[in-house]
Amino acid sequence: MKTVLLTLLAASYAFAGDALGGEVEKQALNMSAIIMFLIFVGATLGITYWAAKRTKTAKDFYTAGGGITGFQNGMAIAGDYMSAASFLGISALVYAKGYDGLIYSIGFLVGWPIILFMIAEQLRNLGKYTFADVASYRLQQTPIRTLAAFGSILTVVLYLIAQMVGAGKLIQLLFGLDYEVAVILVGVLMILYVTFGGMLATTWVQIIKAFLLLSGATFMAVAVMAHYNFNFETLFATAVEMKETAAIMAPGGLVSDPISAISLGIALMFGTAGLPHILMRFFTVSDAKEARKSVFYATGFIGYFYILTFIIGFGAIVMVFQNPQYLDVAKAAIDGGAPILGGDNMAAIHLSHAVGGDFFLGFISAVAFATILAVVSGLTLAGASAISHDLYASVLRAGRADGLMEMKVSKIATVVLGIVAIFLGIIFEDQNIAFMVGLAFAIAASANFPVLFLSMFWSKLTTRGALLGGSLGLATAGVLVILGPTVWVDVLGNAEAIFPYKYPALFSVTAAFVGIWFFSITDKSDNSRREIEAFEAQNIRCQTGIGAEGAVEH
Repeated sequence: MKTVLLTLLAASYAFAGDALGGEVEKQALNMSAIIMFLIFVGATLGITYWAAKRTKTAKDFYTAGGGITGFQNGMAIAGDYMSAASFLGISALVYAKGYDGLIYSIGFLVGWPIILFMIAEQLRNLGKYTFADVASYRLQQTPIRTLAAFGSILTVVLYLIAQMVGAGKLIQLLFGLDYEVAVILVGVLMILYVTFGGMLATTWVQIIKAFLLLSGATFMAVAVMAHYNFNFETLFATAVEMKETAAIMAPGGLVSDPISAISLGIALMFGTAGLPHILMRFFTVSDAKEARKSVFYATGFIGYFYILTFIIGFGAIVMVFQNPQYLDVAKAAIDGGAPILGGDNMAAIHLSHAVGGDFFLGFISAVAFATILAVVSGLTLAGASAISHDLYASVLRAGRADGLMEMKVSKIATVVLGIVAIFLGIIFEDQNIAFMVGLAFAIAASANFPVLFLSMFWSKLTTRGALLGGSLGLATAGVLVILGPTVWVDVLGNAEAIFPYKYPALFSVTAAFVGIWFFSITDKSDNSRREIEAFEAQNIRCQTGIGAEGAVEH
């Protein structure tokens, strides 16, 4: 898989592997998939109608009124985080590379302890609707909110483009629809969910999707293991025999050097902890205790799911690899190999047919579509919140905006973002979009996370330090992605990259932290002294929740 490394960097948000590149051969319509797709769309539109009647205020729109329980929010976070690429992309990587696929399964999990122990509770105690509320708590509102909003919107747009292209290619492959129709369909449903139902509808779409995906993946994993009497040794031995090489059980075949390995790890850890659509979910619960519960449950669901993708990947080796029913005979004659229909990224789809027939194939196809809708809805809501709450209400109106007007601006922003996502998704149909997901992760890790983290835990942070250091991290991430192999060579066609590494996070995150530190300690203005003195009061609220909305006074 030519672009598998960078694609899998953001495997939980984009589906940009070989199966989704270039021309996609339409498959025969699966009526089970169509029926289940229609049932899912009908059910979620019904939820949206129900949620719309309960979404009356800005708090309802942004945070579902703070009435989501920790368990529900944990399921919703898992639904937001486990996308089609988590399911199809990582299992495809295990199918193609074996053991090394586990690196990515674990990699996407390691950021959650940081969120659990250092971010969730503090975020809920200090914020209201977006993480910019926290970053600007004791700093100057206009510059910090502008930086946070810009980082959020840029991350969201990059993800949306990648997600819309992936949605179009996946639906084109599974349902036989034209690419443009598929992209427009996803965009329209996304706009309906967010505009009318707000966070409440988005949350329940994500919960339903998480339940369906976990159920389907569990059935596939159990069915695979049942074939081998639930003996992992037998499963792995059969896979080695099928592939005719023991290399699939050995590590070290994907990341070639220590710099890339460290940089990839930093991107996965800090990028996850800086994603705006994940961070804003902690404002949907009633208090910090429920926020902690959310991360606890989400980590459990996500960890369980990634274990399943490892079993599914090896299951595809033993039940799909070399099976004539799933091989692309025409390509095999040309390539001299035996590629499966649709490419490696369709390994899990073919496995679903092998273990459950046409009906289960239809179910998994519909679930794959559901994952896309859930993720793009969360992304769009995060982008709309940054525009309406951070830019419009807090910067342009200086905190004097009416709640209903703010919600109206958010709905307008949702429609605009949806239209932009559809338009860009169609434009980028045949483009290499792998760099977009890499850049989105790099921005989240380099601009969003350092400012958020230091605003909560470093007393000497100043507005100048956060603004200049965060901007430096953002610029470094963008420049290094452009100068790196993914854009400079793969997209622009140059012979050799100026920056030799695909993953810039090690350098851009370092630049952000160093920049924030340097520009803060050299700031001797009167404002900086007041901001430093205000840290103690902020820290008390951060750690105790005293003064936070919904907090219980003792």
